[in-house]
Amino acid sequence: MSKIVFITGISSGFGKHTALLLAERGHKVYGTSRKEIEHDPRVNVLYLDVTDLTAVENGIKSVVEKEGRIDVLINNAGMHTGGAIEVTPYDDIRKQIDTNLFGAIHTIRAALPSMRKQGGGTIINISSIGGLMGLPFQGFYSASKFAIEGLSEALRMELKQFKIRVVLINPGDFHTHNTLNRKNVYVRDDNNAYEEQFKKTLGIIEKDENGGWVPEILARKMVGIVESKNPCNRYVIASFEQKLAVVLKYIMPGSWFAKILEDHYGIKGK
Repeated sequence: MSKIVFITGISSGFGKHTALLLAERGHKVYGTSRKEIEHDPRVNVLYLDVTDLTAVENGIKSVVEKEGRIDVLINNAGMHTGGAIEVTPYDDIRKQIDTNLFGAIHTIRAALPSMRKQGGGTIINISSIGGLMGLPFQGFYSASKFAIEGLSEALRMELKQFKIRVVLINPGDFHTHNTLNRKNVYVRDDNNAYEEQFKKTLGIIEKDENGGWVPEILARKMVGIVESKNPCNRYVIASFEQKLAVVLKYIMPGSWFAKILEDHYGIKGK
């Protein structure tokens, strides 16, 4: 059955391919973008910034008024900063949290009255492997995704009485524009305290991402979730090694798992 889908962040990557594939499957798709984009005419584009609460509320309202409902909300919009926690400018921190966390909060709160009234729906929040384990020099990105994890788990219980499902997606490394678009913070002080390690670790991060899966793989998984009658609470969409890392995080002593991550990212003590 065709569904009304509202998805944020369709200018590239996961959002672009998911929106297109859903439309090809016959779903009515409304996608958001901050900038003008070329798009398939089967995808309805709303130009708005998810950090703008009023714009989000108006966008959701316009879809509900036109279609009468929103069956599926996909919170995909996000951004990615890289850099040491100590030296990342506060403006960049706020932008990271505003986009990844508050952007999702805005759409959820705007869509819920309609979903409750219609007697059900599905909210899909895109988290990350980095929302299950803190990643070096991606601390604020991980923080925003950890917050999405907690938000989603609480929301799932609050919405059970209304037959609204909440699904978490944890992608691993994918070859998208994320690597190119990441805002990396280089701050040179007298001692260059973090620069050498950051450059080394960033090289490993980018190698992992550039060797990752293509976004179409996740898009196909997303379509399956949208069309599922009983989706799971969580889907880790990643390589075997990354799925194994998620399992090890929860069964190994913390110091052992930290050593695995440190070795992978080239983190050395002095």
